[in-house]
Amino acid sequence: MKNFTFKHLKKSALILFSVLALMPGLSQAWWSGDWSARKKITVNMAQADTKNTVSQAPILVRLHSGNFDFANTKDDGGDIRFVAEDDKTALKYHIEKYDPVNELALIWVQAPRLEAGKASVFYMYSGNSKTTKADDAANTYDANTVAVYHFGEKDGLPKDSTVNSNNATQFVAKLADGSLIGGGATFDGQGGMTVAASPSLKVVASQGLTVSAWIKVSVPQANAVLFQQQDGAKSIVLGIEAGKLYASTDASSTPKTTEIVPSAWHHVALTIGQGLTTLYLDGNQVATAAATTTDMQGEITVGKGYSGIIDEIEVSNLARPADWFKVAAKGQGPDTTLLTLGEDEASGGEGGSTSYFGVLFRSLTTDAWVVIIILSIMFVISVAVMITKAMLVIRTDKGNKQFLSHFHGAQEDLLELEQKASNADSTLFRLYIAGLREIRKRYTDNDKLELSGAAMDAIKAAIDADLIRETQKMNSQMVLLTIAISGGPFLGLLGTVVGVMITFAAIAAAGDVNVNAIAPGIAAALLATVAGLGVAIPALFGYNYLASRIKNITVDMQIFVDEFVTRVAELYGR
Repeated sequence: MKNFTFKHLKKSALILFSVLALMPGLSQAWWSGDWSARKKITVNMAQADTKNTVSQAPILVRLHSGNFDFANTKDDGGDIRFVAEDDKTALKYHIEKYDPVNELALIWVQAPRLEAGKASVFYMYSGNSKTTKADDAANTYDANTVAVYHFGEKDGLPKDSTVNSNNATQFVAKLADGSLIGGGATFDGQGGMTVAASPSLKVVASQGLTVSAWIKVSVPQANAVLFQQQDGAKSIVLGIEAGKLYASTDASSTPKTTEIVPSAWHHVALTIGQGLTTLYLDGNQVATAAATTTDMQGEITVGKGYSGIIDEIEVSNLARPADWFKVAAKGQGPDTTLLTLGEDEASGGEGGSTSYFGVLFRSLTTDAWVVIIILSIMFVISVAVMITKAMLVIRTDKGNKQFLSHFHGAQEDLLELEQKASNADSTLFRLYIAGLREIRKRYTDNDKLELSGAAMDAIKAAIDADLIRETQKMNSQMVLLTIAISGGPFLGLLGTVVGVMITFAAIAAAGDVNVNAIAPGIAAALLATVAGLGVAIPALFGYNYLASRIKNITVDMQIFVDEFVTRVAELYGR
């Protein structure tokens, strides 16, 4: 134990804390005991090669016999629920297709936050025969999505899946079930789909427009319109000319440089915003042009002169970021690697223990990590001080008791205790040695010891000086505990305030006020305050305990000095 130095203790404690901090915090809570099974779904954002966070994007979950047990679910999929990574927040979703006979399902889930280069997790619950269907198509999409067409209707006109109800008013095409994502619309080059003008479809130049769709051309297209919105002389077109994709706004048009290969699925998208028309193909930007459009509100035409299949048309009243289309192109295709579905987990009754530290640590900002690392160092140092000081006072108390038993047992000559009562851990023994050293200086030539009053004062002064040095030694490094007690909470509060500021700044920049986007950042910011209190509270208890023990030792030393000087004066004074 004596070889266990303060340096070794700090190193060991730092290693221990690092291991604990890096352990993955797994969310083990069970959202509700009424559901008997759940499946972990991981969104591998590294596959999408995005640069920024994508919020509230619709994610397509494909279920089949290879990744889901349809026998454990209601025939209409009504017991399926989706929950965020915290295993508490329910996510909006809706079922486009659920076929338990052929064991195939297509479900759209609104992902609250997808961070670039990181794996995002949410859970799918199933296995509750008592519940009813709770999917919500209208609110699966964010407020900026003004129209979505799945073409999943068995007959009749295609319907808008958003809350805006921009349903088709005319449809001259065929609804086909065997499309890329459930149903699709097959156009023969003669017909098309028309959607009447509505306030929600109004294009505001300051906000912009986004149109995206999956297409599969059957033959090379000479002149086909995939999407067109017309308001008198004002027009926005996404089309194919001479087999090449293009977009135009009024008098301006993007270069026709990207050829659409027949008999293959492609994700195409058009955005208008900040004075630019931008064209995307399969998630990649392929062309831009100056945008000259102004505010307009007209009817929409889809598939005019087009031969092939169109699926999953989505219209938004703002210009979506480039990363939005990477997520769509990588996540909605049949061979997507964006989503990974884990194994089915069975319920453990009322649910397991709750641990959300994995979510918190993944949501920490850089500044919060800096504060927590500083607090971690303070914690390690304060623990090392408390342990070493506790060991010191225990050894000192034990040594003082042993020395006092010898001192009180000495009847006559106090000067003979040096060998008999030797104890390196005793502060009283060291004071005794200091006094003995001064006494020996005053032996006469014939080894006779007679101490005058002045000599006694000098001996007491020498012992008092050593007493002060011993007290300083006992109190050394205690200031580190007071720094941890007073500074820890303030550092933690600083980390929390800065973390909250950054979280709200990021939300303002992204325009996302969803509670699922706010909660992880706020909770992670509060972790800095918890860390600060975690440093201060143990240090406070340790400091009070050690200060009390050191005070008792100091009092014992003061009493011993008076007792020693008194007995020396009685035995050797003139």
